[in-house]
Amino acid sequence: MVWTRRLAHHLLALTLAIPAASAADIVVYHNWDSPTELAALNVLRESVEASGLNWVPLAIPHDADGDITVLELIEAGATPNVFLQSQPDIYRALEAGGKVLHLDEQFTASGVLEQLPAVVREAITIDGAIVKTPATIHADAMIYYSRAVAEAAGIDPEGWTSLEDMWADFGAVRAAGFQPIALGAQRWQVGYLTHALVASLGAPEVYAGLYGQTVEPAVLDDDSMIDVFVWLRRFQQLSDAQALSRDWNVATNMVINGQALLQLQGDWMKGEWHAAGRNEGVDFGCRFVPGAAHLPVTIDSWGVLAGSTPEEEAAGRAFADATVDLAIQTRFAAVKGSTPVRLDAHTAIDRCSQKVLAALDRPDFALPTPHLTASQAWVTAVWDVANHYWNDPAMTPAAAIMELKAEQAGLRTTG
Repeated sequence: MVWTRRLAHHLLALTLAIPAASAADIVVYHNWDSPTELAALNVLRESVEASGLNWVPLAIPHDADGDITVLELIEAGATPNVFLQSQPDIYRALEAGGKVLHLDEQFTASGVLEQLPAVVREAITIDGAIVKTPATIHADAMIYYSRAVAEAAGIDPEGWTSLEDMWADFGAVRAAGFQPIALGAQRWQVGYLTHALVASLGAPEVYAGLYGQTVEPAVLDDDSMIDVFVWLRRFQQLSDAQALSRDWNVATNMVINGQALLQLQGDWMKGEWHAAGRNEGVDFGCRFVPGAAHLPVTIDSWGVLAGSTPEEEAAGRAFADATVDLAIQTRFAAVKGSTPVRLDAHTAIDRCSQKVLAALDRPDFALPTPHLTASQAWVTAVWDVANHYWNDPAMTPAAAIMELKAEQAGLRTTG
């Protein structure tokens, strides 16, 4: 495995920073770093520590050399007990080494399994075994907009039926003195926007063919893939000079503070609105991409490593139980901006979460995020092409498709 120098430095620092674990310690690896993400983690941490465990954080933010996998941590000697990662190939590698805990019997015995929506059960199951404990339900492609800005511009975002409709109102938004869209152009944000556009503009077989366990080469020739890059360019052309280094939550706060009309992101945006004391229906509205054919859905999940001692295994299972506890799920989701993963926690959810839940019941509408279905190498390749395209205004959609084909052919050869 080849690492960059900076990645190796991060791992060495982490190895030195983690104290020798005691029987009561549980080392928790995650990449969340926004205030609302950390506040949600604290909801879980309080419960875990109330059970007598000592939460030892092992945190690497989203943008520190990309996501470092638990496999790399294990190889570097900085092994956590639990880790916040969803990619299926990670779990298959851990399973091959007998290093991941199975949770089937535990969740069945506690009654949790029957309270999980089908999309959640599918997300936490790899090759027939439940090897993850779910943390959130998030829609990857939501629009959150400022009602005050919309009113000032004299527009109604709820009336949009297509992206063209949305774009047509941007002249009025500019004339009223606001930015149409708050954009962050960090690598992962461009990657998320790309798969949001694939889901919104393409047929289900295109999304599934692009982001399945193996790539179907024919989908790269579908006309909707050209549309994806045409629209990605239109978003890029609206970005400002600060977009490249702008964190997602900073972009969210541009909408909250009335600088911009909307943000198209995952619905973790809602946590920032709540943290600012703002309310849906009064201060902000939420909706899917206008005219979207499909909605990509993230199920953030924790993996639990098989402990080398009975005490370590018991700690990991206690963590899994806490994650899906009814009261904790309700509180966690309210802070995080997510939708609870339990059906019996849905009695007090807000209208934005109600929309997400309704999407899960629509046949063939909600589709799993690529991180739940595709290999990490392919997701990385798509992100590389999307970011190359975003940062090179002279690059054409056809050239981007050719790059994707080359990446796919290379992975097929090496794989």
